[in-house]
Amino acid sequence: MKQFYKIGYLILLLLSISVNAQEAEAPVSTGGPSAEDLAKQLANPVANLISVPFQNNFEFNVGPNEGFRYNLNIQPVLPFTLNEDWNLISRTIVPFITQTDVFYDGSSAHGVGDIAQSFFFSPKAPTKGGLIWGAGPIFLLNTAMEDAFGLNTWAVGPSAVVLKLNGQLTYGALVNHMWSYAGKGDDVSASFFQPFFTYATPNGASYTIASENTQSWHNKIFGGFIGVYYAKVIQISKQTVQLGGGPKVYYGNNPLNPSFGFRLNVILLFPK
Repeated sequence: MKQFYKIGYLILLLLSISVNAQEAEAPVSTGGPSAEDLAKQLANPVANLISVPFQNNFEFNVGPNEGFRYNLNIQPVLPFTLNEDWNLISRTIVPFITQTDVFYDGSSAHGVGDIAQSFFFSPKAPTKGGLIWGAGPIFLLNTAMEDAFGLNTWAVGPSAVVLKLNGQLTYGALVNHMWSYAGKGDDVSASFFQPFFTYATPNGASYTIASENTQSWHNKIFGGFIGVYYAKVIQISKQTVQLGGGPKVYYGNNPLNPSFGFRLNVILLFPK
């Protein structure tokens, strides 16, 4: 029950900050982008925007003993200008995980999981058809502190994202595939697919439906979830932030899939 109280408190805090924010349609900083523009950029994985997301995932009824797992992903996004036509976008995912009672009552584990590092080479201008895209390598680093938090292997592969901005709408998909090349773990051949759909409002709010799906080809395990999220770009003192969250519903044959979960995002924004 303590986990439910924690989620309730965080939801109330999120709603309180959002309701009391005074940002509406004005720029979040003098001469800077509007809250609406930032909400649209955040829906674009290869936008030219520095951000540091803190993605909090609360997952319930995990594993054979129906335990609890909390996963904090710190995901800095750093864009670099290569020339007048191309950007390089660095996206890193550093997971901090804690779980209890997942395999049996009283079991617990805490620590860092495997770090994922992606690089996207992306044209600054959309295609003639209005598509925005990026492609590059993804690396899985064998950094897990606990066996349950990683694959005990190093992996690499291609990654790509394609999306389109249509007025208030942003929709597209991110995909990658990784093969293991070193380490003591089992061989890895895994595909990831993430379609997303976001509607951004003029006052900096956004509504997103997205799913995240992973297929492990060697052991034929598939796991995924669909999430529905609300978010709002606000100003806290001099820091521009997006706060958001929503429920996640899981599916697939992964034995460690939770039955349900909740995500809370706190994203620090540094508009250029």
